[in-house]
Amino acid sequence: MYRGFEAGDLMDKGKQTYKTKARELIIGYLKEHKDKRFTAREIYASVCEQENVNRATVYRNLDRLCEQGSLLRFKEPNQDAWFYQYSEEHEHCDAHMHAQCSECGKVFHLENPFMDEFEDKLHSIYGLDINASKSIIIGKCEDCQKK
Repeated sequence: MYRGFEAGDLMDKGKQTYKTKARELIIGYLKEHKDKRFTAREIYASVCEQENVNRATVYRNLDRLCEQGSLLRFKEPNQDAWFYQYSEEHEHCDAHMHAQCSECGKVFHLENPFMDEFEDKLHSIYGLDINASKSIIIGKCEDCQKK
């Protein structure tokens, strides 16, 4: 069961945000799955298990959360769906690269000097400027390697 949220949680900057049951369920799902990526369809299905929610309500809330920076949205190659990752704890999530486990889907925020050096090397050697908000490195996480 998803917990409620505090008054300031995931609020739109400068906009009135209404506390609805649907929004509360969506935010609860996001917080419980903050280490993984998921599709709008997955969150819609989960929220509908709790309450009858309109699909457009889910998409509208996801768009709003992306706009305010609480949710990262990206598309993987050869996938039709957009994927979402909770990012409120990682300020400026679109300013750094991410890595994702190919097995469990866990997303890692690559916020360290090594990644800055990596991007600098790509630029100096290949003349390539990275779009961090659309870049993701795919690999197998330590937990999945142990299985």
